[in-house]
Amino acid sequence: MTTTSVGTLLRAWRERRGISQLELAGRADSSSRHISFIETGRSRPSEEMVLRLADHLDVPMRERNSLLFAAGYAPRYAHTALDDPTMGTLREGIQRLLTGYEPYPALVVNATYEVVAANAGITMLLDGLPEHLLTPPLNAMRITLHPEGLAPRIRNLREWRGHLLHQMERQIALARSEPLRALYEEVSAYPILERPGDGPPLEPVAAIALPLVIEHDGHVLSFVSSIATFNTPMDVTVAELAIETMLPADPATVKYLRSLGG
Repeated sequence: MTTTSVGTLLRAWRERRGISQLELAGRADSSSRHISFIETGRSRPSEEMVLRLADHLDVPMRERNSLLFAAGYAPRYAHTALDDPTMGTLREGIQRLLTGYEPYPALVVNATYEVVAANAGITMLLDGLPEHLLTPPLNAMRITLHPEGLAPRIRNLREWRGHLLHQMERQIALARSEPLRALYEEVSAYPILERPGDGPPLEPVAAIALPLVIEHDGHVLSFVSSIATFNTPMDVTVAELAIETMLPADPATVKYLRSLGG
């Protein structure tokens, strides 16, 4: 690939971030002239410069490999399958974390929301869903918003759906991911189920965050969601993992989940 290719890619990321050449040069301890030369192909950036610019442009790790390749360098970051033996310690650590969070729901998803690990709290919420939604690879967005999935059980579906779609829109704006865009087009086209008489739980929930209000076996449960990622990952797979934990938002939810856990 030519040096123009990496310049074109860097310019696209800079424009996507809404940053001028001068601003990027200041952040990267360079000059706007040098940035211009890189973008037009008049100058071939060093490997260190490619990575520095990618860092200041917040380019996803998967795309940083593409930038390096376009500039004529070897990819820097491995892309190791999660079931690879070298990932054993990571898998065990994730499972201990999820199990330790029980009886509250927690799961781990990848960049396209495929569920790579989940605990008993998630299994409880998915009880009774049709087999075609539970056939691996499970997809958290599809399971949540599909009209045969959790959607009919979610009391505040319109608000929660809006939150999830907005979350996906932000991710699409940050990363060039056709699989994620295809998933967004699919789930955003699902019909919004309206049920007369639905509403918020009888006991008001403190407005610390938008809750997921969902029915389970005749009980109304309320959760607030927290998402964590790995700090300073050096592998594409690890960089794209996200751990989502569901924190009970009211005492009734805590009491019910603890009763299920014995």
